[in-house]
Amino acid sequence: MQENSTTLSIKQWADDDKPREKLLNKGRSILSDTELIAILIGSGNKEESAVELAKRILAYTGNNLHELGKLSVKQLMQFKGIGKAKAVTIAAALEMGRRRRDQDLPKNIRVSSSQKAYDVLHPLIGELPHEEFWIMYLNNSNKILHKEQLSKGGITGTLVDIRLVLKQALEQGAVGLIVAHNHPSGTLKPSHSDRQITEKLKTAAQSLDIKVMDHLIVTQKAYFSFADEGIL
Repeated sequence: MQENSTTLSIKQWADDDKPREKLLNKGRSILSDTELIAILIGSGNKEESAVELAKRILAYTGNNLHELGKLSVKQLMQFKGIGKAKAVTIAAALEMGRRRRDQDLPKNIRVSSSQKAYDVLHPLIGELPHEEFWIMYLNNSNKILHKEQLSKGGITGTLVDIRLVLKQALEQGAVGLIVAHNHPSGTLKPSHSDRQITEKLKTAAQSLDIKVMDHLIVTQKAYFSFADEGIL
């Protein structure tokens, strides 16, 4: 049976339509998300070209790269034509993109608002499928001295050791702290434990003349600021 146009191998396409050749000849910015993913996976399956497979994967996530970045290797492997190696390649590429966003932020940034804090923290935790607790240590000019992950938990919650927070604050010479954690569920409403840990940390830090300036709940598209809401 003669192969129809919808099942042509990419090798049979015109050079201007092949994702790799298109990138080489015209530049990477001209490629669609589908074409970039097709380059990552290299080949499709018996029924689909790499581009068609990439299009189907993207459609599954609502054509949203943020949602695609949340898929695990196991979930990616559910698509016919995506084995472990291809799934790992996709996951690694999207993780590189997330890390690049973090590194693109200017060094010694001054955190002058909750929005600035969110801009720093979102690349780190905004798209994670599990919950993490992070902290930023600030100097007296509200510039970031250091930021780090304090704990990593399941989707239901995470544990925070107040002593470790304050120990690190003293070692960094910090006078202010901004703590944050993500809610993979997307809800911005602080839980009872969120409020409890905030108050506990605030009380402990005050004894060392260190101010807890804010606690942010971070989701993929928005954030909740304890300071902005007047509950810190």
